[in-house]
Amino acid sequence: MATTTTESVETHRPRRIRPVSTKTTARIAGLLYILIFVTAGFSEGFVRATLIVPGDAAATAANILASEGLFRLGVVSDLIAFSADAIVAVLLYVLLRPVNRTLALVAAALRLVAHPAIASINMLNQFMALQLLTGPEYTTVFSPEQLNALALLLLTAHGYGYLIGGIFFGFHLIVLGYLLYQSELFPAILGILVVLAAFGYLTESFTFLLVPAYESFASTVVLVTAVVGEIALALYLVVRGVRPQQPTTPEAA
Repeated sequence: MATTTTESVETHRPRRIRPVSTKTTARIAGLLYILIFVTAGFSEGFVRATLIVPGDAAATAANILASEGLFRLGVVSDLIAFSADAIVAVLLYVLLRPVNRTLALVAAALRLVAHPAIASINMLNQFMALQLLTGPEYTTVFSPEQLNALALLLLTAHGYGYLIGGIFFGFHLIVLGYLLYQSELFPAILGILVVLAAFGYLTESFTFLLVPAYESFASTVVLVTAVVGEIALALYLVVRGVRPQQPTTPEAA
């Protein structure tokens, strides 16, 4: 009976979960970061840039109706990016909490608010614009010109929703850059580049909201700083993971 009891305990003993190494965590975060660049870049840089004609409601509506599948794919691509961003927020928190747990939590919260929260809900503007243009129930209430104008208004609102999310994301990058600068796992230059990217996002958002006459300049600033800072971080995470650490020895201690 004693042998049977021992075997039963061994059979039902929970398996120990292996902890994920710091380097593996970093590389997963880097791969997801690259996925975000690809999917969000496809949605913003190709789909919307191709289909939406600023200030021309009729041309925009015609483009969307002629490429409805592409427009829907852009929406799904954005949602994939925001889902990946939620995971990246958690992984960066895990990597940087040894520097300062509170600030790492603040950085994660700001990132979660910026993209998975604000940007995801903001996608409703895009989807409702499509519903207006393709839903037969609206044609009995609005004229084609009115439908086109309402659709463009929703797409414009989507653009401003991105800018609002960009403010939270910019503050996230400031905190993230400080943590990277202080962390022994990453070179200090990454933290500096990420902080520069933060000011690019903040410059874009506040310029569009306060002095829209300089919006083209602000767009150029965020494009340069974000590409340099965030891609540098993503590539470092994928290629190196984290900076090699010196083994701890009794002498070093």
